[in-house]
Amino acid sequence: MASKRYGMVIDLHSCVGCAACDIACKSENNVPDGFSWSNHMIETVGRFPDVRYRYIPTLCNHCEDAPCVQNCPTTAMYKSEEGLTLHDADKCIGCRACQAACPYGVIYFNEDRPHARFQEDDEAAIPGGTATGRELSELLGVPLPYYNPARAETYPGVRPRGVVEKCTFCDHRLAQGELPWCVESCPTGARIFGDLNDPESPVSRALAEHAPRVLQEEQGTGPRVFYIRDY
Repeated sequence: MASKRYGMVIDLHSCVGCAACDIACKSENNVPDGFSWSNHMIETVGRFPDVRYRYIPTLCNHCEDAPCVQNCPTTAMYKSEEGLTLHDADKCIGCRACQAACPYGVIYFNEDRPHARFQEDDEAAIPGGTATGRELSELLGVPLPYYNPARAETYPGVRPRGVVEKCTFCDHRLAQGELPWCVESCPTGARIFGDLNDPESPVSRALAEHAPRVLQEEQGTGPRVFYIRDY
């Protein structure tokens, strides 16, 4: 058995629906426009005045039996020793078999050049007063003005056109002994992350204390993102 087996618990009772996790993920991982490694579902159930509202944060579930891994013809999508579902962009042929196999819709495909708008933006919002996206990128020497170079430590900092991409549980941060940035950025501590093999870890203790559930349990994928309590 692997020494570590990472998982996440999302406490919906603590979640306030602020989407700080979504914003933090985009910034940390240089995620292109239109892509949402960290996302959410909103549900309104019932009829007035008996109406219930639900806000459910979502991300890659890093499944035990990941269909994306099983259906990848080049082993570009693979499982790490710690159970993370990761992707090797160098092996990816852009066939999108993984995307079709994922029942959660959390894998994205780069049909166009990512962040091209920053290279194409040559019109300042205030002529003579603000810089264009192209000027900022060239001045900073990065693909986009808010580029995070740490992302490139384990994965392409900006994924190229023609490959897929998705949440990695911030594997580059885990390698440094840090938590995923969405966990660190949650203002209410609604995201709990840790080693499922350690019964004393925060994530194991949260699972033991509450009745956890997963999305689409009937799929049999063994998600490692669990939900406790209610929004």
